[in-house]
Amino acid sequence: MIALVSPAKSLDFNNSSPTSTFSEPNFLNKSQELVNVLKTYSPSQISKLMKISLDLGTLNCDRYQEWGRPFNLDNAKQSIFAFTGDVYKGLDANSMTEKNLDFCQKHFRILSGLYGMLKPLDLIQAYRLEMGTKTQFNNAHDNLYSFWKETLTNSLNDELKASNSSYVLNLASNEYSKAINFKNVEAEVISPVFKDWKNGEYKIISFYAKKARGLMGRFFINNEIMKPELLKGFDYEGYSYNHELSNDQPFTFTRKL
Repeated sequence: MIALVSPAKSLDFNNSSPTSTFSEPNFLNKSQELVNVLKTYSPSQISKLMKISLDLGTLNCDRYQEWGRPFNLDNAKQSIFAFTGDVYKGLDANSMTEKNLDFCQKHFRILSGLYGMLKPLDLIQAYRLEMGTKTQFNNAHDNLYSFWKETLTNSLNDELKASNSSYVLNLASNEYSKAINFKNVEAEVISPVFKDWKNGEYKIISFYAKKARGLMGRFFINNEIMKPELLKGFDYEGYSYNHELSNDQPFTFTRKL
């Protein structure tokens, strides 16, 4: 089984990682293509493109000007420790053992607008580029979905073959899931749903659902799960498999706060 998650907008490049082990992203040449375009943008153009404040536009403009290879531990950080946010709070990578990280490196992938698909220990430099960003990256691609879809779909199939896996655990958001052509993925795709009790019914509450995706990712890693049926044992922070709300797909997990 290969698990997929989204990246996070928030980053931590101030604190050191708990390990010095690292790897290199597979698609840095394609990342370089994107950076070459983004380096031509002014802070105000970055701000408009990404629908962010001018201050954040300036920050990210500077990041792209400074982006450069080769990556090392002085100018980059392992992806799973660099991303923060609700999903990554649930994942709690800083508490992972070497055994956890070894499994993670083989079976856990982070989708990214800039880097495409990352292994947890792949080094990244600070950036912001949502997968839903619309701009002309070259003559053939006017958005990141077009730029990445074929590459990421093929890469995921290669990962599945290499790990002898027949399943994908999709914990990514809709925005990032669309970067994969799941119709062409040579595996069964499981996309769990997480609901919390509110106003007399179970609902998807974004804040809680994001953290739950991270918690499920950690459950998957801790238990080295290879079969979908075992995901039904997920019980972190009060969640449990809801037979009544679940068909074969999706797996639905609920809790009452």
